[in-house]
Amino acid sequence: MDRITIGDRQLASIRIGPPAARRPTLVFLHEALGSIGLWRDFPAALCAATGLGGLVYERLGHGWSDPPFGPRDTDYLHIEALEILPAVLDAAGIADAILVGHSDGASIALIHAGRATMRPRAIVAMAPHVFVEPITLAGIRATVADWQSSGRADRFARHHRDADALFRAWHETWLDPRFRDWNMEDVLGEIACPVQLIQGVDDEYGSPAQLRAIAAQVGGAVETHLLPGCGHVPHRSHGDQVTALIGRFVGVLTGGAAIRSGSASRTGAV
Repeated sequence: MDRITIGDRQLASIRIGPPAARRPTLVFLHEALGSIGLWRDFPAALCAATGLGGLVYERLGHGWSDPPFGPRDTDYLHIEALEILPAVLDAAGIADAILVGHSDGASIALIHAGRATMRPRAIVAMAPHVFVEPITLAGIRATVADWQSSGRADRFARHHRDADALFRAWHETWLDPRFRDWNMEDVLGEIACPVQLIQGVDDEYGSPAQLRAIAAQVGGAVETHLLPGCGHVPHRSHGDQVTALIGRFVGVLTGGAAIRSGSASRTGAV
């Protein structure tokens, strides 16, 4: 495992495949409780399917990265997107990125694509959040209620240096009354790069309203895929299908016909 230095902190990371000249790098942005290990074999499979190299890193407080700079506040996703991620890309020498984000990571990718100085070539956003929904808060409360009894605490402890601290930071932030009005839709119109959206019909943390809002407001080409029989983690429950969808999307960007601005492809109703 490699280390990326950001200020006086170090982030755990891995590189998949050698850097390819004049080709983009897939940069994987994990979910709220994610880590390198919790991606399982998805990054390697997607890199193999696309022929591109990849960077997978753990945000501060996740996995085996150093602790965060300070307590998490309600603007933490913007900080990750506009301060930490640009520093990660710079330290890793990545000037041409395709961001592949899940849940929190998807929201970070969207904010980065809309507001960062150096914009990505494209983004894949799986189960993204752009505003707070009742279903999201209900899902978080359910996870809090069975954190110990479900065995999740023990499972996550195998993937994080301090899983309990990370878990508290996540649910205390999202359930904080100040977070109820969190909304990043103002960023969407500034996104000019192609966007692929993927969500499960049975996502326990968000409704298709998230995809509808993004698809209606992004400034560039967008395609959406709503997967039947799929929950919050499409790349785990529907790995082959998701890899194929992203592989086709990336293939068009890197070697096939250009996506026409404003075009949309939908799997399922959104």
